[in-house]
Amino acid sequence: MISKSSIEQVFETARVEEVIGDFVQLKKSGSNFKGLSPFSDERSPSFMVSPVKQIWKDFSSGKGGNAVTFIMEHEHFTYPEAIKYLAKKYNIDIEETEQTDEQKQEADERESLYLVNEYAKQYFERILFKTDQGQAIGLSYFKERGFTNETIKQFNLGYSLDEWQGFTDEALKQGYQIEFLEKTGLTIVKPDKKFDRFKGRVMFPIHSMSGRILGFGGRILKVDKKAAKYMNSPESEVYHKSKILYGIFHAKQSIAKEDNCYLVEGYTDVIQFHQTGIKNTVASSGTALTPEQIRLVNRLTNNITVLFDGDAAGIRASIRGIDLILEQGMNVKVCGFPEGEDPDSFAKQNTLEELTTYLKDHSKDFIQFKASLLVKEANNDPIKKAETIRDIVNSISKIPDQIKKEIYIQECSRIMDISEDVLFTTLAQINKKGVQEANKSNRNDQKQNAFQVVKSEPKAQKVDLQYELERKIIEILLLYGTEIEDFEDLVLKESENGELQLEPVIQNAKVFEKIYLDLQEDEMQFSNANFKTLYQIIIDTLNQEPEFSTRNFVNKLDQELANDVTTILMNDERYALHDWERNHIIPKEKQHSIAQLVTQTILTLRCYLIDKKVSEYQNDTLREGANSRSILEDVKDYLGLKMLLSRKLGKVVGGKI
Repeated sequence: MISKSSIEQVFETARVEEVIGDFVQLKKSGSNFKGLSPFSDERSPSFMVSPVKQIWKDFSSGKGGNAVTFIMEHEHFTYPEAIKYLAKKYNIDIEETEQTDEQKQEADERESLYLVNEYAKQYFERILFKTDQGQAIGLSYFKERGFTNETIKQFNLGYSLDEWQGFTDEALKQGYQIEFLEKTGLTIVKPDKKFDRFKGRVMFPIHSMSGRILGFGGRILKVDKKAAKYMNSPESEVYHKSKILYGIFHAKQSIAKEDNCYLVEGYTDVIQFHQTGIKNTVASSGTALTPEQIRLVNRLTNNITVLFDGDAAGIRASIRGIDLILEQGMNVKVCGFPEGEDPDSFAKQNTLEELTTYLKDHSKDFIQFKASLLVKEANNDPIKKAETIRDIVNSISKIPDQIKKEIYIQECSRIMDISEDVLFTTLAQINKKGVQEANKSNRNDQKQNAFQVVKSEPKAQKVDLQYELERKIIEILLLYGTEIEDFEDLVLKESENGELQLEPVIQNAKVFEKIYLDLQEDEMQFSNANFKTLYQIIIDTLNQEPEFSTRNFVNKLDQELANDVTTILMNDERYALHDWERNHIIPKEKQHSIAQLVTQTILTLRCYLIDKKVSEYQNDTLREGANSRSILEDVKDYLGLKMLLSRKLGKVVGGKI
């Protein structure tokens, strides 16, 4: 168990914008930050971070909370894991008691896989540096590649003994279960034997964006025609190769800072670039680039530069990835190296200044790269040139932004010496073909579903007024609970003429005290279970803590209630995501008078509850018959009360307090 003082220190130290900034590219938006949701596929930002309130809200998925809940949601950490992660980030020493064997056994399967991978990383590192075989074979290989000890340790590189069960036997001896050794892919289990997957290979641990070990890549060093040169961990509960980029953990901060990501092919390309000083570099780890990998980069920057080997295979691979990147709405440049060179060898032979200059001078916009490459292949053949132009326009058609499309059409017209009208016509034909294919697919789906029962479209849901009013009361308590205001209560008094009229009576009180007394007077109960719980917690907290802080309050709540609170607190910031003010749309501001807002909300809730009660009585009357005189008298009393409350509400809304 982590001590309470350690947890409090983490909460006091961790800054939500800094923590989230490691995973999401945040842009200033007034007093807040906004960015693309890390929990859903989107192109318009719906993710908001408030440094003042120290909370975040993702309006696309509905998730929200503080720095700890973000780490729990994003990395699938348990609460203690998230605390430990933040403690490590901020160099906080945490006090905790040692886990018992029973607690270790209770760890879920996912956590067990992480623990096994972490142990394997440490084991392979130890073998590399502490054994004769590791030093003679593994360490020598890394040194030949030009990697320093510092770089080797930074990327947690290691070596797996050239023995059938070297790792497996040691892991079992340390108490790790064969079930999880098999599920991570570190051990291959057969009916009659079990052996190491990465026997005799140098090891490249694959980190998540937060630094956890997801899996491994292993390179064989001896010549063996039957064995693959590179081997990756198999897919598991924690490792999905199509959703991770090698080096993203080490590169994320530099990518966000430089606002650009260099994309290479292999592990050593990443490491060599990083060692030279180009740290915003990641690799697809030998797999074809996927939309999930591109979106991972898109959280940090909108710009990708694809680096490829000087051979034909490298060029073809880069072309395949361009259209995928364009489809995600990102800006893409391409940079090749001299024939016979790759990013690893070129970075090894050049200084940081030389490498930076080369990348700057030779990085081309995708259309320039594709045009120069395809024109060269066409070799003045008119038919091939026409195919080349159609190929380029096809890439442009992938871009979701219409303005970018038009600019690229103009650029293509200039480079290929062909009229813009022809290119726009070709673009329209490609788009039309895409629509036709989509319609054809929909028609086929409809044919397949022709005999299925057609469900009627759901009707638009009505606004739940009671829910909204209860939510507003919670919001007022959170934002203004300790404020002292002059509340004007309107009471009935008889005038000199004997007429009843409303007269104001001023009451000076704290907002939470006024709300509590009004709700208690009417014996009103919250219908929403979470709001009911929050109301009690907030009232108790405000009574006990004169210096109420929403940040401290959120930190003490469980995840479900914390999510409700962040949704309420961040709701008014939502308009900033869409830059309404820049488009001359000014959202209505809150009422300037807190007292007026409190009174209006309470009166509206009371009127709503009276309507609800009258409706119930009317239903009772229909069931019991017209002789139910007592019910009719109650309805008459309630209607009279509502008329009085409506007059009060009219004065509150129309007049000034």
